[in-house]
Amino acid sequence: MIGKDSRILVIGAGPGGIISAYQFRQAGYTNVKVLERDGDVGGTWQRSRYPGLSCDVMIHAYSFSFNLNPSWPRSYASQPEILDYMRATVDKLDLWPMIHLNTGVTGATWHDDSAEWVVTTTTGETLVADVVISAQGMFGEVKLPDIAGRGTFAGTLIHTGEWPHDLEIANKRVAVIGSAASAVQSIPEIAKVASHLTSFQRSPQWVLPKEEFPIPAEQIEEFTQNPEALQGYRDAIMNYIGPNAPFSNKEILGGAEWAGAVAISGVEDPTTREGLTPHVPWGCFRPLFSNDYYPAFNRPNVELVTAGIERITPKGIVTADGVEREFDVIVCATGYVVDKFAARIPVTGRDGRSLDDEWADGPEAYLGVTSTGFPNLFMLYGPNNNAGSLIQMAEYEVGYVLELLDQMNKADADWIDVRRENMNAYNSELQAAIAGVEVWHAGCGHYYESPSGKIVTQYPFSMFHYRDSVANPDLSPFELGSK
Repeated sequence: MIGKDSRILVIGAGPGGIISAYQFRQAGYTNVKVLERDGDVGGTWQRSRYPGLSCDVMIHAYSFSFNLNPSWPRSYASQPEILDYMRATVDKLDLWPMIHLNTGVTGATWHDDSAEWVVTTTTGETLVADVVISAQGMFGEVKLPDIAGRGTFAGTLIHTGEWPHDLEIANKRVAVIGSAASAVQSIPEIAKVASHLTSFQRSPQWVLPKEEFPIPAEQIEEFTQNPEALQGYRDAIMNYIGPNAPFSNKEILGGAEWAGAVAISGVEDPTTREGLTPHVPWGCFRPLFSNDYYPAFNRPNVELVTAGIERITPKGIVTADGVEREFDVIVCATGYVVDKFAARIPVTGRDGRSLDDEWADGPEAYLGVTSTGFPNLFMLYGPNNNAGSLIQMAEYEVGYVLELLDQMNKADADWIDVRRENMNAYNSELQAAIAGVEVWHAGCGHYYESPSGKIVTQYPFSMFHYRDSVANPDLSPFELGSK
């Protein structure tokens, strides 16, 4: 039977792991361990530190509801500010005793006879758990470009998601491969210090103005003195973000493209301006926001290259037109492997089945949290749960898991496993809704898709729709079992 002394293992001490530690402790669970492979909390915000990295959700919404920060200086926060906030949250709420740093997970295996998970770690430990929470998220594994000669470059080649603390780019010739989020954020900052920056772009993307503004000092003081005012401010943002299904309003779509076109019009060189102009609808790619990206291309030390890359050489990059450009640093702003979720580590469930094999055609889960054949394994920010504020979504998910465990306790169940027919029915409805989001099917070949072509990251409904979907759950979709 699942009780307050049940052994709970959480994989990852990013936002989802911090939320799990706090909410499980608040619910009275006394045996919770959070395993973190790195030497600090923060997840993506700790590993990624490229210049210009910031959140693209208003920071008062991208905050823990149980530790609102009255002192955010601007409407959007930078990576150092967010990481400091996460560390401060762990400090303030005394979560460190639950967190085990430098402890990666190398595998998890379910044992039917004992109804337990056996988890192995990079430290050589073997841990036994009644419940495993995968808080690995989407952005735990960088995706390097498959370009011939990549290993031959004599200079420094790095990925934005693994930016070294000691990387020196001042007065260097820098290449940036890619044109999505990390490129849009880093290019303006790199351009300020590099002797020359060359942006290698495969597909131009819409980059809309970012509604960024300072929070007035008197408002920060009010938030500090009056928690109700801070809560009301956050609620207003959440009530704006929460009810909106993605890309469902054609007027908003048209307005976004207009705003993007106006921003592009500020690029002075006509050839560069044409190269930066997308030929797909806004929303086909992940929405991007920056006030500095397009102006960066007006700098004399910034060049846009749209010819395909043929190979990397010891000196630099050769494009399909035969031109070789020499560089000191190559930055791969090429994203992450985002379709692995819990399967980023080997997970073996009932009857020896592999989660990786089960997801061969693309990951899927019931409510993005549980997958058939893997009892008592719960995912945060799992398949098709990308919507609104990641932190708020994770809070909904952890609350859902806690309610399920409470009901398991009342039912004297040791394990639950979502029935396949229920998972299939949920995902059929989900994929039908995804099929109705026209811009996601405009031929972008974006990271939303698994190799099979199925969109596995995006949630097609609103964030509040998800909140309501996981509220007041029952055990009817699940098979229940005892030891």
